[in-house]
Amino acid sequence: MDRKANCKFIASGILSLVVASAGGVTALASAPAMDMHEMQSEIKHLQHAAHSPEQFFTLAGLYKQEQDDYVRKAAEEKQEWQRRSQFTGSIEEKYPRPVDEARNLYEYYTYKAKQAGELSAKYTQMAIPDAAAKP
Repeated sequence: MDRKANCKFIASGILSLVVASAGGVTALASAPAMDMHEMQSEIKHLQHAAHSPEQFFTLAGLYKQEQDDYVRKAAEEKQEWQRRSQFTGSIEEKYPRPVDEARNLYEYYTYKAKQAGELSAKYTQMAIPDAAAKP
């Protein structure tokens, strides 16, 4: 087999893995009953048990879902931060003021979204076989 044919073979293998694992990721990602605590528990379990590309793709999908949740929450808190920043209190107002709380939550959700995105990329990369990563 020449190099070009080998690359096509590897690419078709990766594509079939992605298509095969997409059903599992979609099923996990579309489960509305899974709250944040249950998702964290599932992620922790999969991190220890994952050995196959399909499991790594599932982990990447869960982290992508977590990232999307944090991005949504960050957007909500940013709106709340902007709303609260219009109402400034007196200089004697105790910390944390409502505007500080909204800002802190926005920054936290943004940080957690970034972390989840990095972990999603990491597990997506781990799902790709070594032969495909080195052309």
